[in-house]
Order: sequence, then structure tokens, then C-alpha cells
Amino acid sequence: MDIISTLFWIAIILNSALAIFTVFREKERDIAAIWAWLLVIIMLPGFGFVIYLFLGRKISKEKIFDIRSQERIGMAQLVESQKKLIETENLDVPESKYQDKTFELIQLFLNGNESVLTKGNEVKLINDGHDKFDQMLEDISKAKDHIHVTYYIFRGDGIGKKVLKALEDRAQQGVKVRVLYDPVGARVLGKHFFDKLRRYGGQAEPFFGSRFFLINLRLNYRNHRKIVVIDGKIAYTGGFNVGDDYLGLYEEMGYWRDTHLRIEGNGVLSLQTRFLMDWNASTKQKTIEYEESYFPFSGLKGDTDLQMVSSGPDNEMHAIKKGFIKMISMAKESVYIQTPYFIPDEALMETIKIAILSGIDVKVMLPNKPDHPFIYRATLSYASELVKYGGEVYIYDKGFLHAKTIVIDKEILSVGTANFDIRSFKLNFEVNAFIYDRELAHSQVQLFKEDAAHSFLLTEEIVDDYSKWELFKQQFSRLFSPIL
Repeated sequence: MDIISTLFWIAIILNSALAIFTVFREKERDIAAIWAWLLVIIMLPGFGFVIYLFLGRKISKEKIFDIRSQERIGMAQLVESQKKLIETENLDVPESKYQDKTFELIQLFLNGNESVLTKGNEVKLINDGHDKFDQMLEDISKAKDHIHVTYYIFRGDGIGKKVLKALEDRAQQGVKVRVLYDPVGARVLGKHFFDKLRRYGGQAEPFFGSRFFLINLRLNYRNHRKIVVIDGKIAYTGGFNVGDDYLGLYEEMGYWRDTHLRIEGNGVLSLQTRFLMDWNASTKQKTIEYEESYFPFSGLKGDTDLQMVSSGPDNEMHAIKKGFIKMISMAKESVYIQTPYFIPDEALMETIKIAILSGIDVKVMLPNKPDHPFIYRATLSYASELVKYGGEVYIYDKGFLHAKTIVIDKEILSVGTANFDIRSFKLNFEVNAFIYDRELAHSQVQLFKEDAAHSFLLTEEIVDDYSKWELFKQQFSRLFSPIL
């Protein structure tokens, strides 16, 4: 027994030493994430280290994204041009009650993300899965040159097969079709799912794929973006993935409430650039060469100005999170947030609290159906804290709320793929549209109010009635929030 006991303690000490050495050797890691990973490794000797090896290691700091020189030079010139216009206060910014603040937000994305301001787009908010897929399939059927598709989740069910059939039909007609899917989100797809598309000349590739799924050291870094670009003229992005659950056909989830965008105009070119960068980073042997047909100049299609902002673990700028912080801090009247997961880091949480204490009307809406119970308990912990500060938290009870939106002062809104959680800010590859359009902002606020009619308020009384066991589960889940 003495030998076994000695070996046990030696193993514990070695495991702890290895944990400290391994986690702390990663440069520029958030201190909260360090402690969370140490907790995992020490609580699960041996097994915890294996989990860390696959899910905890930081992505290489090498420049993983590459874009052909023609695109990069053109984009850099446009960014520099807009920066100079800002410096001389000659940039034609969207009309706003707080034009100077709008100016600052645009500049933030130009400096921190090289996100150009595109003007005169036509943007449509889509909140129902049937509407989204009906419109998108119609647009796909009219494609003449190319269709570029990125989805985090792509299921081989009813709507998945319908989308695939539409892509196969266009590929058979000579349209260049490329599908980029995340190997985690699309893990249930059979390996032959895209075979016919490939036979017709289309391409389908995993983002950061690996021959052996379970031996992929980039497994934790997921492409959570949803992008469809058709002929460089029409684009879709937002919260909807491809699956029957997004049509509300899963009984356990009920009606699926999400928000997506259909865009016409030069904002499409920003999403096109994003797709090409992702594709070329993932498919080194099948990179896309620059073609003018990928970047047609659309001219003015509507009245909406926007910036497409990307973020991911390859860049410490965390531009989408900084954009949210900037929006909330510049709000003068109201902040409306919808998200399925609410796990903000300290900076974002403090910004929201300051807004509440400053008299800003802050409303947050969350789902009442947890699709990930551990994450949902952490979400409730943070939401309860906001309630204590005087924020209004609505729990959507009609089905599952998956929308990722924020609106300030009915002036500026953001719609995209990023949730209000640390994973979206630091671990996932995301893309959000930051939109400067009063009419669309008003529409989104109205949608929030309509959703509120199908929600109940998370009150202090409800929070105070949580059992000790429920509070323990929430706090325990919150401990791991930096790495969820």
C-alpha cells in the first residue's frame, strides 16, 4: 500500500508540474483561461492533459490566412484611403444622432480589422428559417458564375439534401461551386455526402480538416461563420446553419428563432474576401486564384452602410468583442441584445454593468431551452448578475432563440455569427455585420419587442428562489466559462 500511495502522489505532483509548465508556457493567454485549464488538468490527472492537448493549445501565430496579392493590395489601398478621410474628417459617415461616435466605431474597425465601410447596400433581415432557405435556394438556382458556401453545421437531413441538390444542379451546369464546412459542426455527415457534387465539378472541403478526426490538434478552433456568396452580387450571413432544426422541425427545440441577413451591394465583396481567405487557408492544394468575376462592382443597391468584421483565434485583436464594447459604451438611450449563450468576459460584463448603472435601458434576451446544459447554467449565472444590477433579462419561451444581435439607440445594429460568449470572441472564427441604418435598427428593436411578448422576465424573485444546488451548478459551470 505504501508503494501504491507513493506512486499515486508522485503521479499527482508530476501531473501538477506538467500542467503548470504546459499552460503557462503559452504566451499571451488570458489569466482566467489559464486557471480554468489548470483546474481541468489537476482535477482529471492524465485525462485532463489529453483534453488540454486537443482543446486547450493556442493556435499557431503564423499567418494562417493568405489572400492573393491582387485582393490584398486592393483592400489595403481602400482601407488606407478611408483612414486618411477619417483623419481629415472627410469620410462620408452615415447620418446619426451621434455622428462623432459612429465615426469612432468605423475607425475602430478600419484600424483594428481593416474592415472597409461599404455604402449603398440593400440589406434584408430574415428571422424565419423557411423564409431564409426559400430565398437562398431561389438565388442559388439563378447563379451564373460561382457559389461559395461556408457553414458551421451542415446536416444531411431534409433541408441539407435540398441545399446540396441545388448546389449539384448548378455545378452540373458549369457554375463553380465550393463548400467549406467545419469538421466539428458537420461531423455527422457521411464521408460520401458531397461525392455527387464533386463528380459534377464542385468542391467541398473541411476547414482545418484532418485525416483522423480525433487527432486534429486544431479541433477546438471552429469556423463558426455562415457565409453564402452568389456571383459576387448576393450574400447571406447570420445565425442559421443548414439543418431541419433550423426550420423548427425538432420537437424538443420547437420553433427556431434566428436572425440572418441577405445582402446586395459592395458589402458582398467583404464576405467574398472572407470566404477566399478561409478557403485558401484550409485547402492549400486547391487555392482560389484571383478572378475579376469574384469581385464585380455592384454600385448602389440600397441605402444601408455597413462594415463586415471578422475575428478568430489567429488574431489577438478580438475585433467583434471590441465592437460590442464600443457600441455599448457609446449608447445614450438603449441597448438590446439577443443571444443564445451569454458568457461575457470581465471587460464586456463591466461595460454592460456601467451602462445599466448610467441609466441606459439595457435589455438582454436568452432562450428558455438549453441545447448545452453546462453552458446554459453559466449563462444563467451571468444573467442573474445583470438582474441584480437592474438590467432586464427576458427568457424567450416560444421555442429556441439562436439570434445574435445587438442594437443601440435604435441607430446602429450588429447581426452575425458571434454569440455573447468567450468562445465566440476568442476561440471561434466569426463574422458580424455592423450596420449603420436607422430603419433596420428600428426593425430589429420592433422584433425584440415582438419576441418579448413570448418571453418572461428573469426577476430578482426568481433568482433569489434558486436552490443551493442550482446555484452550485451555475457557479461550477461559470468556473469553466473561459474555456467553454
